[in-house]
Amino acid sequence: MHQISNYIYADDLLLGMGIPSKRLPNPYFDLPYIIIKNFLTPDECHAIAMDTLADKEAVKAQLRGRALDTAIRKTDIHTLNAQHLTLYESRFTHIRPEIEQFFSLSLSHSTQVQVLGYEKGGFYLKHSDDSSELRDSEGVTVGFKVVARERKLTTVLFTTSYSPHSSDTDHFSGGELLFNYLCDVDGNTITLRPKTGDMVVFLSNPYFSHEVLPVQSGFRLTLVQWHNAHI
Repeated sequence: MHQISNYIYADDLLLGMGIPSKRLPNPYFDLPYIIIKNFLTPDECHAIAMDTLADKEAVKAQLRGRALDTAIRKTDIHTLNAQHLTLYESRFTHIRPEIEQFFSLSLSHSTQVQVLGYEKGGFYLKHSDDSSELRDSEGVTVGFKVVARERKLTTVLFTTSYSPHSSDTDHFSGGELLFNYLCDVDGNTITLRPKTGDMVVFLSNPYFSHEVLPVQSGFRLTLVQWHNAHI
């Protein structure tokens, strides 16, 4: 493994792959990603969760208009109402300078906010947000092909909270966000268990390939965006 920040290392597998979109933050930062606490208040998050649960028009996650294999991803896409969208956009404008400074870029176009609900059994296997993983005939990863070059940065806002035992609609167990190629000094894979109102911000390239582990109970609800940027 090789060090990419003060406390985080990456799998040496990535070194020889010539990743086209490879980019990393300042290696002298403690972490190569940001966790912004209290992006929204617990009450605001609860209101979004309740509104989402009442949504009768949720659809299964798709890729370029086609249904996804549920062996790869089991997620529902909901709609954010106008009031909550305005609130989200206002808060994002406020924290945008912090994000731009950390990653040394200037955000430009952003996608629409995706509201992703994971109920019991929901998951998303390992993937990179800007690239497809290339595998040989034995399933071994041999490289990456950029398929969404406009995705430079990923933001994930948690509106429900990880809790190892709770199963109500404001919490979930399981459903951890795992970075497949990142680990600590002891080799432990980086696994995040965010709380209500936390926003996780990371680069969209293969170094930050990630998965959502299966939800064991409760309701995991995130607001996700991908952002283009001038670097």
